[in-house]
Amino acid sequence: MAFFYSQIEQQQRILQRIQAVLPEALAKQARHCLIRDKKLLIYTDSAAWASQLRFYNSAILTAIKPLTRTPVEMLQIKIITGQTGLNIVSKRKANIPSVGKIEFIRDHSLAVSDNQLRLALLKLSSTLERLSRKA
Repeated sequence: MAFFYSQIEQQQRILQRIQAVLPEALAKQARHCLIRDKKLLIYTDSAAWASQLRFYNSAILTAIKPLTRTPVEMLQIKIITGQTGLNIVSKRKANIPSVGKIEFIRDHSLAVSDNQLRLALLKLSSTLERLSRKA
């Protein structure tokens, strides 16, 4: 357990040093850090903050050099969301046309002379009708 506590303390010291070299607004966005395989990982909440943190790459690596046991050669910024640390990806929803427009597609597909196009439009209208019932 002592080993893990020492690791946590070292990560906290490194994070404090990182935050000290950053502008105040940006320092608040550096949430956590970890050193793994000569790589410093800094965790932040959004891609916008991550891109801002990347501008301070050399300043951060220079600032933490006295605190690390092994030399850190690379900085990587990771994005976390919420307290879970998981990236949340919102599901995209399809725009289902109104019932009137679905009927319009079906009715006018019958007047199309190209058999392949007519079948495609009929299939589209039946799929849209099925999806509109689910919504």
